[in-house]
Amino acid sequence: MINSDTISVRPDEAFDENHLREYLIGKLDGSSNNLSVRQFGGGKANLTYLLDYGSHQYVLRRPPLGPLAPTAHDMSREYKVLSVLYKKFPYAPQALHLCEDEEIIGSPFFIMERKVGTVIRKRLPKNFNEQNNGPTSISEQLIKTLAEFHMVDYSEIGLDDLGKPIGFVERQVSGWKKRWDNAKHEDLDSVEKIYSWLIKNIPNNNQFSIIHNDYKLDNVMFDNNDPGKITAIFDWDMCTIGDPLCDLGSLLSYWCTPSDPAFFQQASTMPIDDRFYSREKLVNEYAAISGYDVSNIRFYHVLGLYRLIGIAAQIYIRFLRGQTKDDRFAIFGDMIDLVSRHGIDLIADA
Repeated sequence: MINSDTISVRPDEAFDENHLREYLIGKLDGSSNNLSVRQFGGGKANLTYLLDYGSHQYVLRRPPLGPLAPTAHDMSREYKVLSVLYKKFPYAPQALHLCEDEEIIGSPFFIMERKVGTVIRKRLPKNFNEQNNGPTSISEQLIKTLAEFHMVDYSEIGLDDLGKPIGFVERQVSGWKKRWDNAKHEDLDSVEKIYSWLIKNIPNNNQFSIIHNDYKLDNVMFDNNDPGKITAIFDWDMCTIGDPLCDLGSLLSYWCTPSDPAFFQQASTMPIDDRFYSREKLVNEYAAISGYDVSNIRFYHVLGLYRLIGIAAQIYIRFLRGQTKDDRFAIFGDMIDLVSRHGIDLIADA
């Protein structure tokens, strides 16, 4: 059976499926059956595949091709989180198996349960669009679930050692500076100005929680028929303990509305629709639910943009070097410049 949310495996991102099948026999329910592999084509970083044994389906996650930043795309970290988080947070898929032997498919990988639903990207699904309150319900559930996630008691599931909360924001700023320096294809004064502003304006916050570190609309799956019901959240490889407002700032940096600059709308990974919450409403709803002080949210929004610049640089340099042949990445060079200019505008309005 062909799954509508998958594509045939891209030739440059393929692996030895027979070798994988032989390795997995006895490690998963149904793994003695014949194996069919397809690829989820929507992501832009880690590579994700559907393993279909007929009676059972699973999802395999592996890092992208090419050189990687030292702490990025950490499969063992993602496995550690997802092997326990589902007990306290039902939107986290359960991780079932970790393989760190790169001989199997060419990289470490882990396998998690298959979740079924709708991931919203550039177009709003027809059945959601036909509901007047569809985008409103999506926005409401997205921010409500983020606030609830930040209230999870990570100590109860053994994740105390997942991160070092003291100095987290400073390390984020310096870490993305290093990633930018290592991946940039050209020097940009605007990126340097954003870094200087961030260093000078780091908040003195002592609020810590478990954070996703890449929370955005297209990392969330909704019920196929109900935009007010989330079924899963994905991409947990950067999950850690830190400042929860970093998650909110990251969400704001990806969020897009009809009043945003044209380039943002063009590059957006979400539908442009004025029925979605404004950024201000997202922030206010989050504050009302979580109780966190959001008065310094502009800093976190700018940090989210700086992080977005670093992520785009890492992806774009792999494209320029031919380490990925995905044509979606060709526009990332222009996007880096435009996002950095937008960050400067935000700083100027501070």
